[in-house]
Amino acid sequence: MRIDIITCQPELLSSPLSASIVKRASDRGVVNIVIHNLHDYSLDKHRKVDDYAYGGGAGMVLMIEPIANCIGSLKEKRSYDEVIYLSPDGTPFDQKTANELSLMENIILLAGHYKGVDERVRQHLVSREISIGDFVLTGGELGAAVVTDAVVRLLPGAINDESSALSDSYQDGLVAPPVYTRPEKYKDWTVPSILLSGNERKIEEWRFEQSVNRTRERRPDLLKKE
Repeated sequence: MRIDIITCQPELLSSPLSASIVKRASDRGVVNIVIHNLHDYSLDKHRKVDDYAYGGGAGMVLMIEPIANCIGSLKEKRSYDEVIYLSPDGTPFDQKTANELSLMENIILLAGHYKGVDERVRQHLVSREISIGDFVLTGGELGAAVVTDAVVRLLPGAINDESSALSDSYQDGLVAPPVYTRPEKYKDWTVPSILLSGNERKIEEWRFEQSVNRTRERRPDLLKKE
């Protein structure tokens, strides 16, 4: 899989994408993540990519030309399944969307900044808009990192035990059950005896029951979707 990320602040992405599972997946050739500096596609001699909004108001807006130049350059080299804009008012990002994106071959993630992008970018250059939550960040770079991490960990070969990703929260519409590890007893706090029984069927039944109960308590909205 190839993920191209377009940003005017590439330094915001260098750290989260160069560690842990994402780095391992990149090193193994499971994914190719390429960060594109929007300033490199500016037509301005000062490499400017933003300007004031027509009609006035506070804040700067990313111009259409550098974004169009970058997307156009990428599309000349390969086809893309999606061109995704990270936006506060986009479709909420969830595990279902991560699963869907992980099956694609090439995607572009466009990180907005300041007051966002020229509306014509959203109307004509992107195919989908995604939001990671009902809040506003300085830019879409952290959102792009979140989407990338969630997608990459689903790719075959990214995680040593691929079944681990399949048992994560939200994969089956429920949050994950509680988990325990050594020591078996700490102070007066003990591990549930069922987990020590060795009875795999009973353990799986217990885990499913715990997932349902925890979902009902903490995320009842997920059960309403069924």
